[in-house]
Amino acid sequence: MPGSTIVRAAFFAAGALVGGGVATVISSRQQAPPRTIPVAPTTPAPIIELDNTGKAQVQETALVPSTAVSTILRYGNPGPVADPLVRKAYVAAYDRRLRHPAWVCPSYFLALVDLTTAYFQTAEHLTNASFKIGKESNSAGDRSKSTFVEDESLPVPFRSRLKDYFRSGYDRGHMVPAADAKFSQDAMNETFLLSNIAPQVGDGFNRHYWAYLEDWCRRLTGNFQDVYVFTVPLYLPRQEGDGKWRVTHEVIGSPPNVSVPTHFAKVVLASKPVSPSTPEHLEISTGAFVLPNAIIPDEAPLESFVMPVEAVERAAGLTFFSDAVKASSNHICKTTKCQVIVRRFDDAQRKSQKAVALPK
Repeated sequence: MPGSTIVRAAFFAAGALVGGGVATVISSRQQAPPRTIPVAPTTPAPIIELDNTGKAQVQETALVPSTAVSTILRYGNPGPVADPLVRKAYVAAYDRRLRHPAWVCPSYFLALVDLTTAYFQTAEHLTNASFKIGKESNSAGDRSKSTFVEDESLPVPFRSRLKDYFRSGYDRGHMVPAADAKFSQDAMNETFLLSNIAPQVGDGFNRHYWAYLEDWCRRLTGNFQDVYVFTVPLYLPRQEGDGKWRVTHEVIGSPPNVSVPTHFAKVVLASKPVSPSTPEHLEISTGAFVLPNAIIPDEAPLESFVMPVEAVERAAGLTFFSDAVKASSNHICKTTKCQVIVRRFDDAQRKSQKAVALPK
């Protein structure tokens, strides 16, 4: 057996063990729920629902505490807190405990959701028009003019810091890709705030296979009218030698500050008219891909990372789509080609890349 084949076989065996653990363990083993103060509603509303015409729409969700809860927490709610960040380029929810985004939403999506509730949405809304804005504008964003900066809008004790990533061995991975915010330099700059960043393996992942997947998501706009992309950092269990399942992950920084996700997921919903004569009747396609935060060979098939949407929902604690959407949708790989294009995006940048200086 050729060496490359052995490497791929070992990689996919590990992927099946870890990824399969999500689909089997999370679905079959019921974890005891943590003690919480009841709030209404108790079941999270789906992020994307069908309206009365059958069109996918974003739901506005908000948790409204009861009078009893308000009384008990009259001197402050200790958390958990997801900081809503409203920028020109996107709206995001920042996880104070893990020190990276929980989810993000680009600015060209803001017209569809109320800013007071947009931080519950874990989506990018991509259309051909949204990418043409940058191409046709004289003020289009230039990545070479952007630099990573700490987000000073966050409380100091909960910020991720530039020095956390210094010599950590991980890239500063964008959750909203910089390439999705080319419509202005300000928009591009905001994707470089550390509140939009999570630690990712560089060679073989962030600079390669993950970038190919981001490109595949953008190219969906050529075949579909609307594309919603959810990017989700995950912490998944793996079975160890004693037969027990455990979640272990690295924390970077000195002192340790930023958690390193074990996996990242892309959950996609794409829609297009069934026919030009009936634009109000949409064909909906959905799918989820879970990738380990590790080196992935360029030749790895994208379909090898397909996971049930429900498995990602259970792992993330989110409800992406309503039951109606799930029941009426086709799998994305049945309505379009699930194949990445290998492009070495980073090769042209390496020659001009400057050494990273120690942050102050």
